[in-house]
Amino acid sequence: MKDVKLLDCTLRDGGFVNDWNFGHGNIINLLERSVSAGIDYIEVGFIDSKVEFNKDRSITPDTDGMNRIFEGVEKESSKLIGMIDYGTVPLENVCDAKECILDGIRVMIKKKTRKEAVEFCRRLKAKGYLVFAQPVSITGYSDEEMRELTKDVNDSGLFAMSIVDTYGLLDRSSLLHYFNIMNEGLEKQVHIGYHAHNNFQLAYSNSISLIEETGEERPLLIDGSAFGMGKSAGNCPLELLTMYANTHLGKNYDTNQILEMIDTCIRNIYAVSPWGYQMQYYLCASNDCHPKYSQYLMKKKTLSVRSINEILGMIEPKERLAYNEEYIEGLYLEYQKNDINDSAARDRLSGELSDKKVLIVGPGKSLIKKRKEIDTYIKTKTPVIMTINSDFEGIRSEYLFLSNSKRYMQLSSSLENLRKNGMKVIATSNVTSAKGDFDDVIDYSSLIDEECSIPDNSLPMLLRLLSELGVKKIALAGFDGYSSEARVNYYNEDMEYDFAHNYALELNEYTAKVIKDLKDKGTEITFVTESEYEQN
Repeated sequence: MKDVKLLDCTLRDGGFVNDWNFGHGNIINLLERSVSAGIDYIEVGFIDSKVEFNKDRSITPDTDGMNRIFEGVEKESSKLIGMIDYGTVPLENVCDAKECILDGIRVMIKKKTRKEAVEFCRRLKAKGYLVFAQPVSITGYSDEEMRELTKDVNDSGLFAMSIVDTYGLLDRSSLLHYFNIMNEGLEKQVHIGYHAHNNFQLAYSNSISLIEETGEERPLLIDGSAFGMGKSAGNCPLELLTMYANTHLGKNYDTNQILEMIDTCIRNIYAVSPWGYQMQYYLCASNDCHPKYSQYLMKKKTLSVRSINEILGMIEPKERLAYNEEYIEGLYLEYQKNDINDSAARDRLSGELSDKKVLIVGPGKSLIKKRKEIDTYIKTKTPVIMTINSDFEGIRSEYLFLSNSKRYMQLSSSLENLRKNGMKVIATSNVTSAKGDFDDVIDYSSLIDEECSIPDNSLPMLLRLLSELGVKKIALAGFDGYSSEARVNYYNEDMEYDFAHNYALELNEYTAKVIKDLKDKGTEITFVTESEYEQN
């Protein structure tokens, strides 16, 4: 009979979803149901000296916090486990095992500090704990480095060592490759664990493959969480693992208790902060990189999925697994530049616009509320009308300024008809046409301000361009300015940028400054509708 045991990491890995703020009642409920289900090992949370004790959170500064949270609970046959990210907890924050509710501690081991982390594991073992070595981002280890780590685990007498697929990168073949290295190098009594993430929807199938390929001589420990709750794409669903184990391994886990965990607690959290397979997690996994890279690029809402995928593919190997926001912003700007010679386009546009009054129509809610005033302005002043990255029903635009690939893709179905009706498209060089050529293409890098937090804000870009083309009179309608309140910045909520409310004040101040600078240089800029840019 194969020696396979299950570990429930809901209260620890699941805590990445809700900042470990389950509430004390839910923490106890989840633990007691996992115990009643007969789960072998239950990971009850993080120990991290930087946090303050709060009985409502499954993360505490020391083992005393674990004792206080779980005081009086009945563990029955289950063993309770805590986790420490090496370097976040001094040894004095960990009491001896005989004084602690915890039976064991899992230690997150990063490759660059693995020697020191294993020594920390050895000292935890001396305190009487079952100690699990958790080498995170295992795909960053070479075969030789992994063999060296297995030797250190043996020498330290640790209880278990896990295959920790932090970013869900492993397929069946690569998973078994790492398993075979560990299986050959570790002493027979050492458990091999597997902690999966579901970026490729392989967490469950990989777990089953590992169980089926493991011989009876190697004890195996498989991680799961209720409903797959966990960081990024989530973990292997614990209810699936118990079902499989009962059917194929002769186990007797009470799956109904896991379902009750989901029904009484987990579904409420999922409704607010869902996890699971998503495009952003697929993109990062397919490019072997940290999930925050794809999240950062997707939040910009300026790129197509194809473009995001191409940028992620540009990340250097040494930067892939440790998130670096400055680095990814640099790649983004480099990708967008696509420098071109736009002198002919600028000469042509200058000839068409330099002696005209231009009305730029924006996407603010005032476009609806002040529609009569806008229509009156258009009728009496007869300006050249421009829109930015969108088409506004009922206002016939003569020019569309495109600086955003994402917006272009959303417009593509209607753009051909608009162009047939006489509208011209001015696109920046980062936007690639799906069919035919744009009327005019302007060098993207000449219009952005790399010193600004949002360097490619479309209105300042267009204002700069018009000023450089010699346009002296510009009117703005529907540019209300940004609000810190979510989903109020656009007349069409689907156009909202996720980042906008975080940068509202800065965006308003920056755009107002661009307008003031242009005014000081002789450009007349007026507001048809009220705007935060006018008040700053």
